[in-house]
Amino acid sequence: MDTRKRSFRILMLPWLAHGHISPFLELAKALTKRNFYIYVCSTPVNLSSLKQNLSEKDSISIKLVELQVPTLPELPPHHHTTNGLPPNLMPTLKEAVDMAKPSFHNILRTLKPDMVLYDFLLPWVPALASAQNIPAVSFISTGAATFSYVVHYKLNPDSEYPFSSIYYREYENHKLTGMADATASGIKDSDRVINCVEQSSGMILIKTCREIEGKYIDYLSRLSKKKIVPVGPLVQAPAMEDAPTKIIEWLSKKNRGSTVFASFGSEYFLSREDMEQIAFGLELSNVNFIWVIRFPVGEDISLKEALPKGFLERVGHRAMVLKGWAPQGRILKHPSIGGFVSHCGWSSVMEGIKFGVPIVAVPMHLDQPLNARLVEELGIGEEVVRNKQGILEKEQVSSVIRKVVDEKSTTGERFRRKVRELSEKMRGKEEEEIDDVVEEMVKPCRKVDRYNSVDMLF
Repeated sequence: MDTRKRSFRILMLPWLAHGHISPFLELAKALTKRNFYIYVCSTPVNLSSLKQNLSEKDSISIKLVELQVPTLPELPPHHHTTNGLPPNLMPTLKEAVDMAKPSFHNILRTLKPDMVLYDFLLPWVPALASAQNIPAVSFISTGAATFSYVVHYKLNPDSEYPFSSIYYREYENHKLTGMADATASGIKDSDRVINCVEQSSGMILIKTCREIEGKYIDYLSRLSKKKIVPVGPLVQAPAMEDAPTKIIEWLSKKNRGSTVFASFGSEYFLSREDMEQIAFGLELSNVNFIWVIRFPVGEDISLKEALPKGFLERVGHRAMVLKGWAPQGRILKHPSIGGFVSHCGWSSVMEGIKFGVPIVAVPMHLDQPLNARLVEELGIGEEVVRNKQGILEKEQVSSVIRKVVDEKSTTGERFRRKVRELSEKMRGKEEEEIDDVVEEMVKPCRKVDRYNSVDMLF
């Protein structure tokens, strides 16, 4: 459908996590190239970091809108994000966001968008939009395998999930109790998921590709009785200037495919036990590595204090250990990188595939174990399996790293070949997928006066 005849205005409300906000922003950038005008709504602390990822050109068609989340005694404004949020405050954050409904109602009334794209953790959005005759469509930033797994067991608790390769191990089940617990607002996460499915206007957008998750997309469609529209990987293009010179210079001295990049997401903090076993595993592997380690906001600890005694000295020049942040896309794209030691957050899995890097899967919680099983099913990496008590073991970490990176390993070569194939297929379909998304989105968009008071929020 030709959208050049009029510009459609879309209001986006992602959950307050980088792994959710980033896909919304990348989708926004793609849509603006097809004559959409986008408002991205979030808290001030998130918007301040979002501004850094918006070019001057992007800012013409993407406007940032503040969501006023109540400040609670234990949740000051700098905690209105999951980035650096202590895990015990997550239920409080969900409660506070649920209390932001009046703020979002006013935003809807002021902007009068043609459509709202909302996150699955925000089930109150569709009702507010519907009251103003605005279609609300859910955008899922996790994979179709994971999401269909959750929906399946919520709708059919007594029947087995039909794809045996996607499952939780026994030691992982106790980590899922959060899905069964309601916040102070009375809404369980699993209920949020179902509400999202039921209330989404005719379709659901999801961050995935049919080449990767075709059967899971189809199954989710059968479960939800809605059209599932894959939007592609939505991986941010790495900017050359993002990477500090010292990282690129260091990588450039390493042989092609000889180095692993180890990172466990922007919002998960390794336990001391996991950090120790990963450190020893990297050391035992004798493989070059870059390892990014993060600590909660306010936790002032040096790398030397956090890591095993003598570790940094022993690994010497074959390692670069960084605290806090590294340009993940830029590093993964470098030809010296031969493996990605990852927690298997969905965005990281997509990045690994997009840049053609085999994955050493070290899942921690939530959807990550299911994503790790998908990585193995796709044949693009291998999981570091914990012992029966759920404890990481350095020998396993080392063994899997060597298997993935060793150029003489037939298993490693199979992983490399398969991930390159998927990468090429993914790249070839991206524009087509966005065109399909546009075609589906313009159908329910309502025609309103798009100039009515739109500047009042800026």
